[in-house]
Amino acid sequence: MFASHSQIICTIFGVNIYFYGVILALAIVAGTLFSEHIATKYFELKKETIIDLAPYLIIFGILGARLYYCCLNYDFYLRFPTEILAIRHGGISIHGAILGGIVGLWIFSVKRKLNMIKLADVTVVGLALAQSIGRWGNFFNSEAFGRPTELAWKLYIAPQYRPVPYENYEYFHPTFLYESILDFILFIILYKIVQSKKNGNDGNLALIYLILYSIIRIFVEYYRIDSVVYIYGIPVAIIVSILLVVIASTLLICKNIGMRENE
Repeated sequence: MFASHSQIICTIFGVNIYFYGVILALAIVAGTLFSEHIATKYFELKKETIIDLAPYLIIFGILGARLYYCCLNYDFYLRFPTEILAIRHGGISIHGAILGGIVGLWIFSVKRKLNMIKLADVTVVGLALAQSIGRWGNFFNSEAFGRPTELAWKLYIAPQYRPVPYENYEYFHPTFLYESILDFILFIILYKIVQSKKNGNDGNLALIYLILYSIIRIFVEYYRIDSVVYIYGIPVAIIVSILLVVIASTLLICKNIGMRENE
C-alpha cells in the first residue's frame, strides 16, 4: 500500500511549488533531450532541431491538453471560468496534447521546411518517455486512480479526493502507475525499433506509437473511475482510443503495402 502525502513540495516567498508542475517540467525536459539524442544519431537531423521544436510542442501541446479537458468538463468550467487557467490544479488530456502537438509540429515543419512525418517519428519516442514520468504528477494530485481494490499495491486516497459514490472506500487501483509502467515499456519498444533501424519509411514509428499507446489507454481506462463523458455507457477516452487504433492500423498497413508494390 502507498499514498501521496502532499501536493506541495515547498513554499517560496509565499508561492506554493507543486509536485505536479515540477514533474511535468521534468517529463518535458527528459522527453525533449532524448528525442534530440536520437534525432541526430539515427534520423540525420541537425543538432538542436528538436530543441528548437520543443517550444512549439510544449505550448500547443499544453493548450490542446487543457482545452480538450475543459471541453469535456464544460459544465464545471462554465460555472468557474477562472479555473480554466488553473492548470496546476490538474486537468489535462493526452488526446488533447497529441492534437495540439500535431498543430505545433505542422507549424514548425512549414516554417523550417522540414519533413513533418520524420519529425513525428522522432518526437513520439521522447513523448512516450515523458508520459511515463508525467503520470507521477497524478499520484501527487491524488487523481486518475482506479476502482476500489485490496491488492497489495493498492493506493490510499484521502477522503477529500474520493468521488461519489466511493466515499467509504480507502484503497484504489493505482492506474497512474499502470500507465507509467506501460508507457515506459512503450518507450523501450520504440527506442529498440529505432536502434534496429527497422522502422521502415517515414511515419511508421508515429503510427506504431498511436496504436500501442491507444491500447494502453483502453486497458487503463477500463479501471479508472474518473471519466466525465460517456457515450452509450463507454468512456469517451476508450472510444477515441479505439478510433485511433483503427485509423493508425489502417494507415500503417496501407502505406507499407503501397511501399512494397512500388519496390
